[in-house]
Amino acid sequence: MDWFSDPDAWSALAALLTLEIVLGVDNVIFISILAAKLPAESQDKARRLGIVMAAGIRIVLLLLVGWIVTLKKEVFTVGSLGFSGKELILLAGGLFLIFKATKEIHNKLEGEEGHGAGKAAPTFAAVIGQVLILDFVFSIDSVITAVGMTPYVPVMVIAVIGSVVVMLVASGVIYSFVNRHPTVKMLALAFLLLIGLTLIAEGMGEKIPKGYVYAAMTFSIFVEVLNIGSRKNKKQHVEPVHLRERITADSEN
Repeated sequence: MDWFSDPDAWSALAALLTLEIVLGVDNVIFISILAAKLPAESQDKARRLGIVMAAGIRIVLLLLVGWIVTLKKEVFTVGSLGFSGKELILLAGGLFLIFKATKEIHNKLEGEEGHGAGKAAPTFAAVIGQVLILDFVFSIDSVITAVGMTPYVPVMVIAVIGSVVVMLVASGVIYSFVNRHPTVKMLALAFLLLIGLTLIAEGMGEKIPKGYVYAAMTFSIFVEVLNIGSRKNKKQHVEPVHLRERITADSEN
């Protein structure tokens, strides 16, 4: 409990909690899109299970800090470019994320979802399996960042558990909002493409400051919220006009 009286540990806890919540939003968006493919009665279960599994994976990895550190060591080189275990995981995760986001965008634009009667719906196990893959990739990145911020494992575990509580509370709202607005869902898929590209860049040794990425995402969300508000106001003004026209037509008849 030495960390309890260490001011640096508390500042690291605040920073880690914020980081875990931000990374958790990425997970919730991905889980929301995948869970929406399941029957209605299974969607909430898949969403909650995905978030809890993400926490479990991160806690297990935190307890394996010694192994995590070895992932930074170079495994092999291609010309002048070296690849560590962490970079290989980020590359694979980035490619998987881009593949899934591109496939989802294609399905939405080409209308395959509406014409897929002969296509088998994804099973609960398949959806959870895909969630696990991305949970692992995001967890590796966040745990390595956490190890660099504080030497206290309890601080890291508390940050993970705290972020999970926040995500479990907020995930329902995020899930409903994303699935209720098709444009938001498409924007979320674009975010996943951006995150996938960021993971690939990091896997190739090019560090992209996450502040830039999340600033761009925040601005896009702000613009979309304005668009949703504008469409809602327009609908509220149009409906009374249609109602008056209908009343006038009925009275004339």
